[in-house]
Amino acid sequence: KEWISQAFPWLLAGTGILGLGIMLGGYWAYEMLGWGGYWAWDPVENSSLIPWLIGVAAIHTMLVQKRSQQKGEGIGRYAKTNLILSILVYILVLYSTFLTRSGVLGDASVHSFVDPGMLVYLFLIVFISSFALVGFGMIAYRWKSLNQQAPQDEGLLSRELALFTAAIVLCASALIVFVGTSSPLFGQSVDVSFYNEMHIPLAIIVGLLNGISLTLKWKNTSTKELINGSLRALAVSIVITALIVVFGGVKDIMMILLTFASSFALVVNAEIAINIIRKNLKMLGAYLAHIGLAIFILGVIGSAAHSSEKTIDLIKGKPVEAFGYQMTFTGYEPIENGTKYAFKIKLNKDGKEYSAAPIMYIAEYNNSLMREPSILVTPTKDIYIAPLGYDEGGNQSQNSSLSIAKGSSVDYNGVKISFTKFNMSPDVMKAMQEGKDFQIGAVITIEGNGKKEEVELLRKQSGGEVEFTAYESKDLNLKLQLANLSASGIELIPSTLDAQPENKPQEKKEVLTVNASVKPFVSLVWIGVLVMVIGFFVAVSRRLKDSLIA
Repeated sequence: KEWISQAFPWLLAGTGILGLGIMLGGYWAYEMLGWGGYWAWDPVENSSLIPWLIGVAAIHTMLVQKRSQQKGEGIGRYAKTNLILSILVYILVLYSTFLTRSGVLGDASVHSFVDPGMLVYLFLIVFISSFALVGFGMIAYRWKSLNQQAPQDEGLLSRELALFTAAIVLCASALIVFVGTSSPLFGQSVDVSFYNEMHIPLAIIVGLLNGISLTLKWKNTSTKELINGSLRALAVSIVITALIVVFGGVKDIMMILLTFASSFALVVNAEIAINIIRKNLKMLGAYLAHIGLAIFILGVIGSAAHSSEKTIDLIKGKPVEAFGYQMTFTGYEPIENGTKYAFKIKLNKDGKEYSAAPIMYIAEYNNSLMREPSILVTPTKDIYIAPLGYDEGGNQSQNSSLSIAKGSSVDYNGVKISFTKFNMSPDVMKAMQEGKDFQIGAVITIEGNGKKEEVELLRKQSGGEVEFTAYESKDLNLKLQLANLSASGIELIPSTLDAQPENKPQEKKEVLTVNASVKPFVSLVWIGVLVMVIGFFVAVSRRLKDSLIA
């Protein structure tokens, strides 16, 4: 009976820290790596999300147990469920460590560590198995004594049932991510679209349940009370959704429903938070966390549904129009004692001048070209400029490059080019860290003229020199030159085999090639995460008073 009071604040703190860590990784990828996004559904990224989802589910069922204990219902509702979920959280953290450290995802994730050898592999397996056996074995031993609770008398319209349903949906989300993340272990790999398509309906349900649960009473609520309690929030949510649809250009029906569900959760929680803010700030924890989640989802909708990007060749001193901005490359300068180079770009819009300075440098540990984006942050959008390459006085390139993320496809002259996976041996990461020779493959599928072919382009490093291979097809009159390979995807330079060189020499110009994109409302993503984490720790400060460890 006392365990729930002791465990609850620790679960809140652990889940809050894990959630913060997950999104710090996303922020680092967005701000520093030039990937153009904060979440790519990479198996290693996913592995930390699974225990977080289970932890959030456990928080909601623990609330029901604590409430039922206070009402004299023995050890409380969902005691077995809470023990199982709590043990699962820790086991899944160990499983995440196994996926990351064992090297089993070497072919599926660019984040996976080098294969540490059979000894470490077996140790991780035994470690996970031991905790699972001890944890679930102890629950089985106490199974009968965990049945001591009062009769259940809540109705269908009750906060208990709404919270339990939300926990089921969160567990379903964790199961989907678990299946997709673990599929490479069995020689399969799921596409990014799998996660998006499966999670949008679940996110809609969670948003609606979040708002509805707070308008429901414990035990029983009449239909009239539910309608009266949620009518104002529903009306405001409809107005917010309509404004976003009209002015934000949201057209997909699932995105509209997700916008409404998130708005509903936001309005309900904000209304309650305003009512209690003057009474006791420590009571705000749950509502802040829910508000943060709703803001986060709205930010995801805005940044994902309305992003646009283009690859631009910036000739030094020559303005180029993009997204309403005049972009002018003015040159580069060495920074950090000459180890990195900042490429200076002026942006002009409506008489105002801004500056950007994406960075490129050669990493010492693997002699590879590294890129850091420059981000112009405005209240409503980010102008994201990621450098792709620099031609110092060489001939101006006549061929645009193709940037392809893993699992994505592009069309070029009627040919479909798909990047399916990376191909790395287990020793690649170790060789990179030690400065030894290595090669990484990019497996691409080429479809055209009724034929389909799978080929592998290589990035080879030997003796400090980097070489990229090319693919040629006479049938398709196509040449694909691999220009870059990174965690975010590959860059190809396409051309036709029968391309004739021009007789007159071209003027040599300094050219910076960048991938420029507009990402609306990304700031809402970071604001939502910050508010959600603050909510977690406000809740921790409140619950510590009730625990025996305070």
